[in-house]
Amino acid sequence: MKRGLLFFFGTFFLLSFSFAQEWGIKFKGFVKADYFFDSRQVTAAREGHFLLYPKPEVLDADGKDLNANPSFNILAIQTRLTGVISAPDAFGAKVNGVIEGAFFGHTEADINGFRLRHAFLKLDWGNTNLILGQYWHPFFVTQVFPDVISFNTGVPIQFFSRNPQARLTTRMGPANIIVAAVAQRDFASPGPQGASSIYLRNAVIPDLQGQVQLNVGDHLVGFGGGYKTLRPTLASENTVSGVSGLGYVRFNMKPLTVKLWGLYGQNLYDGIMIGGYAVRADDSTAYTPYQVLSTWFEIMYGTETEFALFAGYTQNLGATENVGSKKYGRGLDIANVLRVSPRVVFKSGKAWLAIELEYTQATYAASYDDKGKPNQTKDPVSNIRLLFAGYLFF
Repeated sequence: MKRGLLFFFGTFFLLSFSFAQEWGIKFKGFVKADYFFDSRQVTAAREGHFLLYPKPEVLDADGKDLNANPSFNILAIQTRLTGVISAPDAFGAKVNGVIEGAFFGHTEADINGFRLRHAFLKLDWGNTNLILGQYWHPFFVTQVFPDVISFNTGVPIQFFSRNPQARLTTRMGPANIIVAAVAQRDFASPGPQGASSIYLRNAVIPDLQGQVQLNVGDHLVGFGGGYKTLRPTLASENTVSGVSGLGYVRFNMKPLTVKLWGLYGQNLYDGIMIGGYAVRADDSTAYTPYQVLSTWFEIMYGTETEFALFAGYTQNLGATENVGSKKYGRGLDIANVLRVSPRVVFKSGKAWLAIELEYTQATYAASYDDKGKPNQTKDPVSNIRLLFAGYLFF
């Protein structure tokens, strides 16, 4: 592992100094240190760094909630290195690319490990461009996503995934039309073998995406949808499909920015959202997808000192048909999640200091209807995360 990292960095830095201006690589990125306190035990990844929602009540023999205990941690694993690649023109297009990694690791056991985030080639013909490689899923809109300090970036309310893909964007007047065929790698769907890309691969059909973005002055309006099919087992030809749609707007009124985002989706486990699918109650070889409704808004004001507020909500709508006993998903025992997080960011040159208070409330189910939708709930549980972060950009 250490030899691999030395080779990676050595090669990159050699390239950055060895080639002419039309062909080479330029590095940028940031160092980030996170200091966070949680008032409650939480469901999270990487030693609590990537928070999803508070854990449910677990009562001991005396009726004490074991999860009502605080925790604290310091991590720098979000630190990132990005190589922006320039290249000579090809196929009549301007050519560039990106390779980016961070120290978040692939698993809990690999924390601090260097892992791939983005790696893609971009061919730009002016009004049309083609991205080939690993990049943000189209449902993660780079112009309209939560700019929160927490690395969860609004999860599980905001869709969050990076995927191997082929993405074509063409401009028609004030609108950008985006179509993409998407595979899975680090962010995969659940199934009998655990979370894996095998179910999408065996379905043969990629995750199909389409989107329209309309620029209105300095503002942006967009909407789109997707269709995804999984084949959970080779023992049956049955598949489970899901359709999803989203809409969003961004108002730029410097120094004020307002963002709104909403999504209805089926089987969105791979986007680190609540959801998944289940075996149907009437057919043990067939499946039904869980549905989720999610929305958020964000208000940001200021330049060198930025004040901002993020608020979002997601709800478990249950499956489209009656569910059986086998279920594959995340948070299927949760009725809804609410989050409110104000923050202030102090910016001075290449250094930022930020503080954020993130309140997350989860309501767990007490019982379910035939489609797996919670119809009675327990008292909500909540977590308050106090987060301080320092950034150094380069």
